[in-house]
Amino acid sequence: MRVKREYRSRDDTEVTVLDALVDRGEEGMTVLELRTRVEVEIDALETALAALKSDRLITTEREDGRLVIRPAEKVVPDEDETDEETSLVDRLRERFPF
Repeated sequence: MRVKREYRSRDDTEVTVLDALVDRGEEGMTVLELRTRVEVEIDALETALAALKSDRLITTEREDGRLVIRPAEKVVPDEDETDEETSLVDRLRERFPF
């Protein structure tokens, strides 16, 4: 599942992080799990997480001694939104880096 359309214009790493978190759902992910899904340098991941946290697009909680990161509810698409509803602008943005 992909993050809501209005959040797709952010930095590529931030969008990839949000997509991974939305795909995982309520389960959330640790930083190590995110790093395997996002495949960027740790510094880039930390920068993206800091920006997302600052903009309140992710939440963090300590569970059983580990930090779990989850997407904020406002970035999770409604059930009736699907990947098939990708707009022409979204497809162009994915195809050509702007």
